[in-house]
Amino acid sequence: MILKQDLRYFQEKQILVASIDIGTNSTHLLVAEINLELKSFSIKFTDKSTTRLGERDEDGNLTEESIQRALVTLKRFKEYCKSNGVKQIVTAATSAVREAPNGQDFIRRVLDETDIQIEMISGSEEARLIYLGVLSGMSFEDQSFVIIDIGGGSTELILADKKDAIALTSSRIGAVRLKNNFLNKGSITSERSSFLTTFIKGSLEPSVRKIKSRSKGDKPLSMIATSGTATSLGNLISDDLGESKQKLHGYKFKRENLQNVLEKLIKLPVSEIKKIPSLSERRAEIIVPGALILNTAMEMLNFNELTISERALREGLVVDWMLRKGIIKNELNIQSNIRKTTIVHQARKFGVDNTRADKVIDIAFQIYDQTKNIFHSDNDPKAKELLWAASNLYNCGKYVNVGSYHKHSWYLIKNCELLGYSEAETNIIASIARYHRKTLPKKRHESWQNLISKEDKTLVLEMSLILRLAASLDQRPDKAISSVQIKLQGNILTFELLPLNRDHDLLLEKWNLGLCRNVVKELKNLDLKVI
Repeated sequence: MILKQDLRYFQEKQILVASIDIGTNSTHLLVAEINLELKSFSIKFTDKSTTRLGERDEDGNLTEESIQRALVTLKRFKEYCKSNGVKQIVTAATSAVREAPNGQDFIRRVLDETDIQIEMISGSEEARLIYLGVLSGMSFEDQSFVIIDIGGGSTELILADKKDAIALTSSRIGAVRLKNNFLNKGSITSERSSFLTTFIKGSLEPSVRKIKSRSKGDKPLSMIATSGTATSLGNLISDDLGESKQKLHGYKFKRENLQNVLEKLIKLPVSEIKKIPSLSERRAEIIVPGALILNTAMEMLNFNELTISERALREGLVVDWMLRKGIIKNELNIQSNIRKTTIVHQARKFGVDNTRADKVIDIAFQIYDQTKNIFHSDNDPKAKELLWAASNLYNCGKYVNVGSYHKHSWYLIKNCELLGYSEAETNIIASIARYHRKTLPKKRHESWQNLISKEDKTLVLEMSLILRLAASLDQRPDKAISSVQIKLQGNILTFELLPLNRDHDLLLEKWNLGLCRNVVKELKNLDLKVI
C-alpha cells in the first residue's frame, strides 16, 4: 500500500497523504493534509472516475475495457499526487477486484504501469476501514452505532462505539451487483420489488443476526449510512421535503422519507431517473437497488432514522496509515479530540490569532461560571463547549473583510467542515459568532431562521451575550485582565475588572464593556455597572 519508504518528511509539521479506493462502480482519490502536532487530518482534495470494474465477462473476469478505464484514472491520480507534493499513496481494492479470477493480474498490471501498490482487502477489513473513516468525522460520545455502507458489489454492516468495532460484517450484495443480476431490463414492477426485497433480506440475514447478537441493551443505538448511495438518497429526500440544500454530513432522515422517495423512483423508467439533476447518469442506474438495500436493512434492524456520514473507506485508509505510523495510538485517540482539532484546524485556516482567542475564552468561561441563573440556566451540558467553539472562531470573518466581520464569520463557520458537530450545533456556533456584536437577532435574518428549535435560539442568545461581553474586553494584544468578578444586587449587575498588573488602568476595557449596557438591559432587563 505504501508508495515510498522514505519517512524523513516526518520532520515536517504537515504532510500530504493520498488514499485511493478502487470500487465496483467508481475509483476515488482523496488527498489529506496530516497535522503531526494535532495528530489529525483535513481533506484538501477529492476526485473520482466511473471505472465500472463490476462489469465482468462470462467467466467473472474484469474486462479489458474496465481495466483500461481504471489504468487511465490511476495514472491521472498518480500525476496529480506527484505534482502536488503528496508524500504517500495508500490504495485499496474492494469486492470487484477481490472476487475476479484475474484480480491479482490486475493488481500486478497496475504496479507495472503506474508504480501504485494496491492492497486487495477482505470484506471484514473493508468494514474496519469504513469504521475508522466514520470515527474520524463523527462524535460517537457514549452511544453505539450500526454503520451501513452500500457499495457497488458488497454491503458492510458494522456495530461499533468510540472504543472499538464490535462486529464487522460484509455481504455480497451491492447496488451494482443487484442491478446487473436483476434490473438490466429497466424499470421494475411492484412484484419485482417484492422479490428483490426478499432476496436482499436473505443476503443480509447473517450480518443482521451478528449485529443483533452483539448489541448491548444498555447503550442507545443509532444508525449511520455512508458513501454514494446514502448521500444521493439524502439529496433526493432533501429535495422531496422541499428543504434548502445543505451539507450532507450529519444530515438525518427518517425511513418514511426514504420510502416516499423509493416509491416515486420505482414508478419511473431509468431514462426519467437520469433526468434528476442531483443524480449522475451512472448513479441513476443503481439508485433504486441501492435504496432497496438501505430500506430493507433499516427494516431488519428496526431503525426509523439514520444519519449520513460523508467519511468512509477513503478516510479510513488515512486513519489506518496514521495508526500504523504511530502518529495516533488507537481509535479512541481519534474520538477524544475530534471536536477540538476540527475547531483548531478551521481557526488556523482562517488566520485566527489563537493567543487572543485564548484570552477571550478565559474571560468567557469566567462570565459563564459566574452567571448561572442570571444569563443562563446551565441545563444544556453542551452549552459551554459550543461557547468555546464560537469563542475560537468568532472573528474568523476578518479573513474575508474586517467590515461586518461577524456576518462573514457566520457564513464561514456555517459552511466549513466542523467534524464531530451536528448541523444543528454548527448553526448554533455560527449564530453565536454572528450575534456577538452589533444588532440582536431579527426574524428576517437567515442565521436566525436556520436555528431549528426555541431551545437553540435561547442558547444562541445566552452564549452570544457572554461572548459579546468577553470579546469587548479584548482590546490589546497582551493579557491585561487577571479576572472578572460579577455580582448581582437587585437589578444591578456589577462587573469588576481586576488588572493583571497594577500599571494597567483598564480604561479601554471598561469603556468598551460599557457599550454592552443596552444589550444586557434588552435581553436580561438588568443594569450593567462596570468598575
